[in-house]
This record gives sequence, structure tokens and C-alpha cells, in this order.
Amino acid sequence: MNFPTKLNAMTVDVEDYFHVSAFSSVIRREDWGKSYPLRVDYSTRQVLDIFAQHNVKATFFVLGWVANACPSLIRTIAAQGHELACHGYAHVKANQQTRNAFFQDVSRGKHLIEDISGKYVHGYRAPSFSIGPSNLWAFDILQALGFTFSSSTYPVRHDHYGCPDWPRFIHLRKEGLVEIPIPTFQALGTNIPIGGGGYFRLYPYAFSKRLIRRFTERYDQPFCFYFHPWEIDTGQPRISQAPFKSRFRHYLNLEHMAARLHSLLEDFQWSTMSQAYQLNEYDYETGPDDSQTDPERLHTLGSVR
Repeated sequence: MNFPTKLNAMTVDVEDYFHVSAFSSVIRREDWGKSYPLRVDYSTRQVLDIFAQHNVKATFFVLGWVANACPSLIRTIAAQGHELACHGYAHVKANQQTRNAFFQDVSRGKHLIEDISGKYVHGYRAPSFSIGPSNLWAFDILQALGFTFSSSTYPVRHDHYGCPDWPRFIHLRKEGLVEIPIPTFQALGTNIPIGGGGYFRLYPYAFSKRLIRRFTERYDQPFCFYFHPWEIDTGQPRISQAPFKSRFRHYLNLEHMAARLHSLLEDFQWSTMSQAYQLNEYDYETGPDDSQTDPERLHTLGSVR
């Protein structure tokens, strides 16, 4: 496939600081937005302002919980011409759910975002890149729900995610779904994570810039970058009861993230995943026609435990 020259995919996982998997052992779900105040509306609008300054469009993988709590934010993202995609509803790792629970979670998030925005949702990203060998059935469910692409795998070794032996580049899965893994750079037989998030905050910006440039030159395909709105929110509450490693990863260099993001937007060309990867097989306003989604198959997939 020939991709647009030098055009890369900018993506945002729209979740709040209290949603992150690393804090799930110390933050109760029923306390979301209560004991822990909501900040995702503010931080995501800051991200939108930064994108507007650089005339960049991006793909926003929205958590259904956030869409329910901040419907005006979802409408603003859509009104500004960005692409809306789904991050599930309750930020539960896909590999920690039954098939039925996964079906219900993703379906709920997808339909909520569509109802609020009036836009068809084509893309999905699993929380913590949690689709792997133990839950390949998730791709069947995504395809049956009408998704056309996913970005749910990260071919690296990590204590929370990763399948280092999986494909590193965009590919069409047997289920008919396009999968776009988070980028890695291979050196000495090891996949180095370079796709964004905590690694982008850990590495000096000059190092990230060099690796992104080398990735696009060596592999002749777009680079897919991801981050979260809470990563530019220096005023977020500190979760002092969380394990040290989790706190270190979460708070590392938050104060530098906005400046690095500005530099990244200046140094490379960015757009949505659909544009960067030319995912234009379907009508992106109406979605696939009804023949693409078999109601009986949906019922079967959603009922299997």
C-alpha cells in the first residue's frame, strides 16, 4: 500500500487520570469523578487548543464513561473535524473480560459516542493494548460490531501489555479488520517502544524525534503516536497510595509534555488514522451498510461466555 508522503497519525486516548490501569488497585470505580474530581474535560480541551494552533486533526479514542460524563466535549471534538473512535466504556482490559462482558462494554461505548456526536465510529483501541493470544475472539466481536480498524496491539515486552512476536506494521486480519500496532523500532533483535505515552515522556525529545524520523525513513509508512490528556495536566491530584513504580511512570515529566507535544506537531506532519493510513473503504459518515453487520452473529458473539 502506498501511503501519503510523510503524513503520520496523531491519536489521543481520552481518559482521566483516575481511569489508568496502574491505579486500578487503589481507586475504586464508584469513586470516579467523585472522590477524584473530573479533569478530562479541561485537559482534553487544552489538547484541542494545541492541535488548533498547529492546524492538526487527530483521532480521539474516547472512553464511553467520558462520553457519558462530558457529552459537550465529544460534540466539540467532532465539530472541530477530528475523528472519533472508541476506547471501550469502562476501561477494563480486554483480556480481563469474558466475551459477553467485552461485547457489552465495547458496544455500549461505541453507540454512546455515535449517539452524542452523530458520527459513525469505525476505530477501536483496547485499554492497555490488551488484545493478545488469550482473547483473539475480540477481533471477531469488533468486526461484527461494525469496526473497520483497530489499534490494540503493541509488539513489546511490558509488565502491563505487549506481544513482542506479533506483527509490527499495519495488516489486514483474517476477520476483515485492519490492525495498526503501536510503532516500535527494532535494534539488535529487540523491539524498542517508541509510540508515545510514558516512553515519550521518559526519552529526551531529541531521541524520540530521531527514532520517529528513522522509523518513517526505514519502513516507509506512517508513524502512529498516542498520548492521554492527563499527560499535559500538571494540576491533577497525586495518588499517593499507589505503588511507587506506578506513580513514577504516571507523573514522570508531566511538566514537559505540553512543550514536547508542540515540538512534535511542528517537526512532523500529522492527521487522523483514517487519512494517514488511507482507511477509506467505507463511507465514514454512515458506516458500513446493513449487510456488513449480521444481527444474528452479533447476538451469538455477545452471548458466548
